[in-house]
Amino acid sequence: MFGYFYHEILRRTLVSFGSIFKNIEVRHSDSSGNVVSIIEVPLAYGPTQKFLSRLEQSPDLNKSVQITLPRMSFEFTGLTYDSSRKVTTTQTFITSIVGVGTDIRKSYMPVPYNMQFELSIYTKLNEDMLQIIEQILPYFQPSYNLSVNLIETIGEKRDIPIILENISMQDDYEGDFNTRRSLIYTLRFTAKTYIFGPISSSSSIEKDIIRKVSIGYISGDTTNNPTRELSYSVEPRAIKSYSNNIVTNLSQDIGTDTTNIIVNNSSSISEETYIVIDNEEMYVEKKSANTLTVRRGEDLTIKQSHVSGSAVKLITNADNTLIEVGDDFGFNGSTQ
Repeated sequence: MFGYFYHEILRRTLVSFGSIFKNIEVRHSDSSGNVVSIIEVPLAYGPTQKFLSRLEQSPDLNKSVQITLPRMSFEFTGLTYDSSRKVTTTQTFITSIVGVGTDIRKSYMPVPYNMQFELSIYTKLNEDMLQIIEQILPYFQPSYNLSVNLIETIGEKRDIPIILENISMQDDYEGDFNTRRSLIYTLRFTAKTYIFGPISSSSSIEKDIIRKVSIGYISGDTTNNPTRELSYSVEPRAIKSYSNNIVTNLSQDIGTDTTNIIVNNSSSISEETYIVIDNEEMYVEKKSANTLTVRRGEDLTIKQSHVSGSAVKLITNADNTLIEVGDDFGFNGSTQ
């Protein structure tokens, strides 16, 4: 049932999360307001307890904590399924290998999972802690979208919301005057990522669609001696661009009733072909220079307004072979 695959998605999300906090600084000033020191706060991966134990068990008890602090560490603490972002389990999508457009791949839609993280901040001085916190909080309202290249080979890049859930504070200052002080803030985050299954190559994609149907009309007095009068053949026709074949862009806005549309370059578009803008399919009846005369809302797609710069995708014969089970499609018919 299960074959080996590994996309490094959890690892990529974890590394991307840590990269958010890599350029945080603490600055100290003298009585005149002149900056006398700039400390780039180190960031490491590991649990809070391990770092605190290292501080407490240092053999040099007289060493200034400020040499070691401030410091930050983060840890991956949990993984839960997110049912609110669930899509149809049998739904698939078609893509291609980056740089190799002819190698078509198919995958089921990803499964939504939430990754929990803890970011711990350690300082000796409260002023240092406030400087660090103020450099973090403004970006989370309460989420910050982080662009992560989840599967590099097929260019699957998504915005992963990083949500700040809560902040807890701990001022560990018990014991005598020789005891080290540890001021600790713990920030808990949730990253809404996606887990992908295996990516199937074009050679392993099952052909579950009936590719052609022919109907023969016959006449005659008996079934033993029929005469063929007419034959009608139909083939499935794609109503969207599975291969994401962008050939040009709109050069101006169009409304829902516009039938003459102007594109930047129509050299790749022929008459009597189908194009897709956003999710609307159109049929190109005529072409004059970069002006296309089209029929709007083909195959029951919804007429929409489209803004200048929108991608114009061409539906080709290659898309007809990529129709998925459960998708809507049209027909190309011929009579003989």
